[in-house]
Amino acid sequence: MRVGTFVLAAQFPGQGPGEALHRAVRTAETAEESGLDSVWLAEHHFVPYGVCPSAVTLAALLLGRTRRIRVGTAVSVLPTAHPVALGEQAALLHLTSGGRFTLGVGRGGPWVDLEVFGAGLAAYDRGFPESLDLLLRWLSEPRVGADGERYAFREVAVVPRADEAVGGEDGPEVVVACTSPNSVRLAAERGLPMLLGMHCGDEDKAEMVAAWRRFARDAGRSAGEVERIGRGHVSAGVVQLAERTADAAETLLKAMPGWLKQGLDAHVTVDGRYRSMRDPVAYTELLCGLHPVGTPRLAADRLAATAERTGITRFALLAEGSGDLAATEENVRRLGAEVLPQLT
Repeated sequence: MRVGTFVLAAQFPGQGPGEALHRAVRTAETAEESGLDSVWLAEHHFVPYGVCPSAVTLAALLLGRTRRIRVGTAVSVLPTAHPVALGEQAALLHLTSGGRFTLGVGRGGPWVDLEVFGAGLAAYDRGFPESLDLLLRWLSEPRVGADGERYAFREVAVVPRADEAVGGEDGPEVVVACTSPNSVRLAAERGLPMLLGMHCGDEDKAEMVAAWRRFARDAGRSAGEVERIGRGHVSAGVVQLAERTADAAETLLKAMPGWLKQGLDAHVTVDGRYRSMRDPVAYTELLCGLHPVGTPRLAADRLAATAERTGITRFALLAEGSGDLAATEENVRRLGAEVLPQLT
């Protein structure tokens, strides 16, 4: 079982972005001190839902401040990034961190980001496969050129090569955020593990894992490959620990709805399409019911149950749901000291 923390750099009502980012950095440092496996960093633009606009930049800072823990993006949004630029950054972090970097990528949403960065709605609607394939080529080949719908350029040398680290290990791990059958198929066909969101319950995640396995086999992957790659799937969730389960849920129900409403209401679509946002209180209640929110014993039981039902043994758990720095640090420490020993 590999348990890490998911860092949104959430800006709660009454806080500034600097406070949110300071809490994000401290969460990562505390995660390493507490024996957690990994830190996963979200990326958002123009909204207080999360105030980190560049997950790879924050990953670079945290890789420099830590020595053991794996740091990943969850996710870097491909439609608003150039795959070659992102590939260069991933290779740089992989080589300079001793292989501790994971590049998580996703399609994102139809937000105004597409307009601001000049990507356009087509990059979201149909451009993700082209971007992902170009990124994967950049991370695995010595020279790369492109002749696609969105990217076309003459062949150039890949510098630095992600697979030329000391010891000859492969390039950085790549995972794909999956929210639909199309994205599950895309990940499976390319031999990439999935990152599954915290809004999904065990039943939905188990179905997505089963679909991924079918798609991977249909793409010609051996049973051994399917098992090996599948061990990299990541389940995102929320964690909040207390002596009583009711107290843990109360902590989140007091803080998270205000953050969710402020953050989700700030999202603006690029084309004016209507987007139905979740009810903040109902969503918080859902998360409390799905994830390790309660006593350390309950938290360990829920993580073990998710692993048994889905086959996923790798977790990215949001620990900052209280919105408070000291409470977040205590939450992460308790996760390491009181939950992890029950999972080994």
